[in-house]
Amino acid sequence: MDDYELYCLADLLFYDSPDQKNAEISDFSALSREIPEGWFHQATDTWMYFTPADVAALPTQGWKIHVSARLADAERAVRTVWDYCVPRNVAFKFLRSESVLVMHNSKAASRSSSGKLIAIYPPDEARLETILTELDELLRGVEGPYILSDLRYGNGPLFVRYGGFAERRCLDTSGEMVLAIEDGAGRLVPDVRGSTFSVPPWVELPAFLEPHLAARNAVTVEGLPYEIESVLHFSNSGGVYLGRDTATGRRVVLKEARPHAGLDAAGRDAVARLEHERDILRRLAGLDAVPALLDHFTVGDHHFLVEEFVDGNPLQRLLVHRYPLTRTDLAPDALPAYTEWALDMLGRVERAVGSLHERGVVFGDLHPNNILVTDEGRVALIDFEVATWAEDGARPALGHPAYAAPSDRRGVAGDEYALACLRLGLFAPQTTIMAPMRPGKARHLARLVADTFPIPTAAIEEAARIIAGDHDMEEPPDPGRWPEIRDALCRAILASATPDRDDRLFPGDVAQFRPGGGLSLAHGAAGVLHALAATGAERCPDHDDWLRKRAVTPAPGSALGFYDGLHGVAHVLERLGHRQDALDVMDICLRERWEGLGPGLYAGLAGIGLNLLDLGEATGESALLDRAREVVDVCADRLGGPDDVPEISGGANPRAGLMFGSSGPALLFLRAYERSGDAALLDLAHVAIRQDLRRCVRAADGSLQVNQGWRHLPYLDEGSVGIALVLSRYLVHRADEELGPALDDLLTVTRSAYFVQPGLFTGRAGVIAALAMIRRSDPGLAAQIRGLRWHMLPYGEGVAFPGDGLLRLSMDFSTGTAGVLFALGAALHEEPVFLPFSQPPGQRLPSRRAGKEV
Repeated sequence: MDDYELYCLADLLFYDSPDQKNAEISDFSALSREIPEGWFHQATDTWMYFTPADVAALPTQGWKIHVSARLADAERAVRTVWDYCVPRNVAFKFLRSESVLVMHNSKAASRSSSGKLIAIYPPDEARLETILTELDELLRGVEGPYILSDLRYGNGPLFVRYGGFAERRCLDTSGEMVLAIEDGAGRLVPDVRGSTFSVPPWVELPAFLEPHLAARNAVTVEGLPYEIESVLHFSNSGGVYLGRDTATGRRVVLKEARPHAGLDAAGRDAVARLEHERDILRRLAGLDAVPALLDHFTVGDHHFLVEEFVDGNPLQRLLVHRYPLTRTDLAPDALPAYTEWALDMLGRVERAVGSLHERGVVFGDLHPNNILVTDEGRVALIDFEVATWAEDGARPALGHPAYAAPSDRRGVAGDEYALACLRLGLFAPQTTIMAPMRPGKARHLARLVADTFPIPTAAIEEAARIIAGDHDMEEPPDPGRWPEIRDALCRAILASATPDRDDRLFPGDVAQFRPGGGLSLAHGAAGVLHALAATGAERCPDHDDWLRKRAVTPAPGSALGFYDGLHGVAHVLERLGHRQDALDVMDICLRERWEGLGPGLYAGLAGIGLNLLDLGEATGESALLDRAREVVDVCADRLGGPDDVPEISGGANPRAGLMFGSSGPALLFLRAYERSGDAALLDLAHVAIRQDLRRCVRAADGSLQVNQGWRHLPYLDEGSVGIALVLSRYLVHRADEELGPALDDLLTVTRSAYFVQPGLFTGRAGVIAALAMIRRSDPGLAAQIRGLRWHMLPYGEGVAFPGDGLLRLSMDFSTGTAGVLFALGAALHEEPVFLPFSQPPGQRLPSRRAGKEV
């Protein structure tokens, strides 16, 4: 979620690159200088690269130097490094502006990259030592946050790490493509960029760095009266740890703050906020709703608070466990029982917040993860770093986007707003979609809640009034009325278009800001245009032209895969009737190495093989079909047996499901079987499906879902309905007493009344699409379609849906409005609408060469 919070900062309605906001802020003054003669310069929204042209090519990997600087020292640091590196022909890059620096050092920023203002690329270890020695003197007095992934050189702002200079990629243990370096045997392995310093096992630390490593290792928590047992939470501000008082044995919580790191909107760093939290806790001492403050100390530069350990569960966890509408076996008394529990819990939280107000403190960061509930019923509020004094009437400088009050609510009114969000959110766990996008949605949700739960109407209406103010929202169109709902969705999508931008045509998920992501099927223009064309909705020729122009000149580093990259773009161009453009994009793809990709449908070999088969059949290009057979053979060689996958999906393990698991290769084997009739391919599909079923578990409600160890997944991308889609296709070709019964068990999740997100890949739309493609006459389909009302929002004289995270609207195929449009097309459109390669065996969908045009 931290990444999503960062992408909320640039726009109130859509996820957008933080650099769009940064572009409004002036760059560092060094960029006003002329580019040195004989130097190459590349500018991005984030980094400014400078490389001398007359030096031998840099190595692909090695020891790099990072310079850290706080805001007050950033200009000096950039100017000093420029003046040092240019006359010495040393390549370097730096963040382009102060605003970018603040963004990369905010509390929500990545811990592994935070603090890096400048990167310098020494050509060898001798120059590494010289540069460090000389810059250490030149940058004396510059202060900045500690770069956690690096080794600090001395006590100044210089840090070093061994890693890649050139961008190369390989598969990690979970099957994902990641940045890579060569190991001692010349093999590409992940270039691990974690939050601790480490040296690859085949690399020797230069001798002159050994004293600096010893100095780093000398800073420990030994000798303190506390023993750290585990990590509760990490952010760029520092960690939160569960520990034990060694003298008393009492369990405690230690909260860490890193100097100059974790900046908030007021420019305060984590240390300033921790000291403020200490003062707040002192004022609140003795309240049952507040953990007791026990100690305050420093280790090295890091500050710590020690607080009472409250042995409870976050209210968010209790909500997920208890919420009745996500179950498929809803008991008759489930709704009244949940309502009674939720109202009792709300009363306890309101009294806890009220006790703070009596002491003159505004909590300022109320949301379900900051509320602990013990087995005995105690309610305790945690995380007071943004609390304010009531008399100041201030607004918190940080806050959860779902519960942060509008700018006109200050002081105590901010807590009252968050309490209203909580009151509504316990019955509609999606409060995030209301603020700040459409406050009037609160009144619509209140009506849905009152129609669903036996809750006093006045209580829920009052919460909606506090959130919405004078705003209201008209009843959205019936999602079951086609083509009215299609046209409403289309109006919203077209109204959101930004054809003047190069990075995206339609706003979508944050993933669209990766190289080439704005073109892709999952998150870019290709997916939106595909959904519009497939459902017979309005199309704008200029939008096709936007995609065509950029597809044949993709950004460096663009992915190759079907849903994340260029193969999907080629597929959509063919479907839109632009065959030559599709073939031109395929020429680009075929020049790239694909053998190292993972097996999945989303970004790997299964999607590439399916696209090669499809486009080869459509065009008669034998080279494409030959390459498709190669891909099938590679997938077959790598498949293994039914039990050659762990029983847990995700984490360090390969993921399961349609998009990322073995169901993707199974679909490839099935399509290849349908073309060739080779029964061995059907056998391979059987093995692949069994691999995914091995990673499924029976939930408490009887449904069969993918097991991630800590949660169960029903979704299209890596959950049960995606596996069901492929299994149903397999069963068309071969009756199977072992696998046949699993289909009904996988589809049991389609009886759930509520899904937290609406999207196609990880939400209700995917459940609708899968059920419609497998059993379009299923009586439960209409109820799922009606359920989309929970997430509908007005936009552009139409209706739209929030994307993953529910913090902003999305128009893309995977997470947003285009995906919902596609799913409704699968259920309601008069012509067949299927996910790519999922149409009935032997059927190829017609290209949409023409359609309704705007």
